[in-house]
Amino acid sequence: MTDDVDQKRRHFLTVATAVTGGVGIAFAMYPFLASLKPSARAQALGAPVEVPVGTLEPGEMIRVMWRGRVVFILRRNEEMLSRLPLSTDLLVDPDSAKEDQQPEFAVNEYRSMKPEFLVVEGTCTHLGCAPIAQIDVGPADDWFGGFFCPCHGSRFDLSGRVYKGVPAPDNLRVPPYRFIREDLIMIGADSGAA
Repeated sequence: MTDDVDQKRRHFLTVATAVTGGVGIAFAMYPFLASLKPSARAQALGAPVEVPVGTLEPGEMIRVMWRGRVVFILRRNEEMLSRLPLSTDLLVDPDSAKEDQQPEFAVNEYRSMKPEFLVVEGTCTHLGCAPIAQIDVGPADDWFGGFFCPCHGSRFDLSGRVYKGVPAPDNLRVPPYRFIREDLIMIGADSGAA
């Protein structure tokens, strides 16, 4: 009879010890596993950004941050749109043939979903400098306005297409985006466009 009691007691102690050890390991592992989850800041950096563009007048540009990068949103007017064909022969990739530089919907002369709105990353494709907008310039030689990188002299037209003979090898990148409404753009998501 004592052997029977000892066996039951041993079994109970074995199970109790295993359960207690398992719970202890789970509590000890939780901080480690929680540290692997991205922080709220990291999640926010990758999240899509909604940008209201209803008050943006033709000819105006705004800058927003998405994933730690500056994004230019330019509302082009009719004059700007009419200047785009003038620079076609002066560009490296006027047809936006390189696939990794823009979403499928932006493979056109305007490099945009709607001709009126240009959405491009404001980072020069040469060494990552920040180009400045020089939109209101008159035609001078072969410059019809666009974006100029003062670091090394790269030039881009009003669609973010790079000129020949400058250090930048590629067009400015077009991030994925979509129109949620006529006056609201979501940068970082390109499906379900209105």
